[in-house]
Order: sequence, then structure tokens, then C-alpha cells
Amino acid sequence: KYFSPLSWSEYFEAMEDVEVENDNAKDISFTVAPISHGPVLLLLHGGGHSALSWAVFTAVIYNRINCRVVAMDLRAHGDTKVKNSDDLSAETMAKDIGKVVEALYGENPPPIMMIGHSMGGAIAVHTAAANHVPSLLGLCVIDVVEGTAMDALNSMQNFLRSRPKTFKSVENAIEWSVKSGQIRNVESARVSMGGQVKKCEEPLNSPGVSKSISDGIIEEEEEEEEEGESNHKRKKEDDQEVKETLYTWQIDLSKTEKYWEGWFSGLSALFLSCPVPKLLLLAGVDRLDKDLTIGQMQGKFQMQVLPQCGHAVHEDAPEKVADALASFMVRHKFTEFKEGFLW
Repeated sequence: KYFSPLSWSEYFEAMEDVEVENDNAKDISFTVAPISHGPVLLLLHGGGHSALSWAVFTAVIYNRINCRVVAMDLRAHGDTKVKNSDDLSAETMAKDIGKVVEALYGENPPPIMMIGHSMGGAIAVHTAAANHVPSLLGLCVIDVVEGTAMDALNSMQNFLRSRPKTFKSVENAIEWSVKSGQIRNVESARVSMGGQVKKCEEPLNSPGVSKSISDGIIEEEEEEEEEGESNHKRKKEDDQEVKETLYTWQIDLSKTEKYWEGWFSGLSALFLSCPVPKLLLLAGVDRLDKDLTIGQMQGKFQMQVLPQCGHAVHEDAPEKVADALASFMVRHKFTEFKEGFLW
């Protein structure tokens, strides 16, 4: 099937639950790496996504350089369970990152290259600036620029409202993500979208489920009890679409609005203040704000534009992102190319 889901196990070696101390939160991390050497790539996904957003990229980068990979679900995303899932402040999320690293590696963490996309890129910058990851080697931020992000906040609710509220199946969600251009790489969508949606717990009360769909669900339950011919016909006439559980978004991003400004405000200055080598990867010729323009002229970070990509750059073009990151890390002597890899 063209849009059938793919399992995380095709890309990651293990999935671990990592329990951390703060408010008894539990963060899930997907990890891969049978080798015991090389720096750790700590991957932080964007808003609404999950660790699975990095699956295809992980397979590609792992073949290019010596490294270990840890992709984690941020709070309220993916499979993470936290007591206060409403607190998505930059400060809280940055602390989460530090605590997960400490839980994984204790007092002597290996060298870590932190890589974040969109919201995850902003959180990576806040984490680095607060020195929550003391063994930090470098920082890579993917497609998030303060000026552009702040300008986009006004239209973000409209974008979220424009998305379907529910899907008939995970396949349906995968198909929508590809056809709408949210994810332009079918393979990545097939593994990633499963982390973005969940089964509706209470379909009848789910916002956005239309009356006809609700009626269909009620009648489906009746049909199981009565299994009468007329009931079967009525079910078919009223709604031919809904035959099983509906899926909805894993997290209602519209409810996180109060934190958006805190993620992105002051981000450029914070990014430039981080004392490690920095790489900024953009999906298009993004408008650099004043701080970043000056910083780039002063050589404070490396920038690369990857054209013909959507916002989910690492999903749309995992090879290009892996090439940029591999050459950056090798140039800074953070790691070496894999033996036999032809650059």
C-alpha cells in the first residue's frame, strides 16, 4: 500500500522509556546505535511531530558518519506522559532535555550535537543557552528564524483550523500529509504521521467531528447489537465513510498559543550567544532578521539553504540535511566519515 504506515523498528534499534525527576514526568526516547563510539546526535522534533519525524534522516546520517542517535518525544508529544502536559514553556522544555540527557548518561555524558527542527530548534537554542547539556559539541537549527516565526504567529491559528480535525485511519492521515504538502517524502510520512495522530478516545465528543459522522458511529454500535437488515441499510445511507475508530491529532497545538512567543522571541540573539559551533539550515531563502544578518557577516554561524523543500526539511530531503550535517561535523572534527562512505 502506497500510504501504509511503517514501523519505528525499521529505523531505530530500540525504544526506551526514560523517567525523569521533575513532576514525575516521563519522556520517551527512541534510540539507535549498536556502536559505542562517536558523538550523540540529540534530535528534537517540531510542534505536533514526534521522534519518528527523524526516522528516515537517522537511517541516512547513520550510514555517513560515526555517531549515535537519540530522538526524543518532547512533552505532550508522541508517547510522552507528563503530569503537566499543558506547560510547554521554553524554560520547562529546555529543562526536560537536560534531565533526559542526565537520565540516559549520568554524570559523564558523551559529546552531544543537538539538532532541532522548528519548535524543537527553538527549544534546542534555549537548552544550549541555559547550559542544560554540559557536553554540548555543536548546535544545528532547522528552518526556524525569529523574525519569520514571529511574523507567522498571526496566521498560525488559521493554518491549524484549516487542517482536518479527524482522519478515518492512519493511512488517511499519511495520504493527507503528502497530498497537502506538509511532508513531501512519502517514506518519511509513512513512519512519521503515526506519531502525530492518535485514536479518538471519545469520538462523539471530539471537536470537529461532524454530526453525520457521529450518527454513523452511534448506528454502528446499534448495528452490532441488532444486526438487522434495515439498520445495516440506514447505516450505509447515513455515512459510508466511518466504519471504525477515528484518529485525531496527538496534541491540540491551538491550545499552546500562549507559549509561542516565548519559544521564538529573542531567539536570534540567544542562538548567536551559544558558544559552540552553529549550523542553520533553511528551507528557502528565508528572510534573516537583523541579528542573524550581522552574525552571518561576522562568521558566527554557518548557514545553508536547501531549496525545493517544505518546512519539514529533514523529512522532505533527509539526504541533503545529512550531507550538510555530516560535512559540518567532520569539518569541526566532531566525528569522521564512515569507512567506505564515498563523499
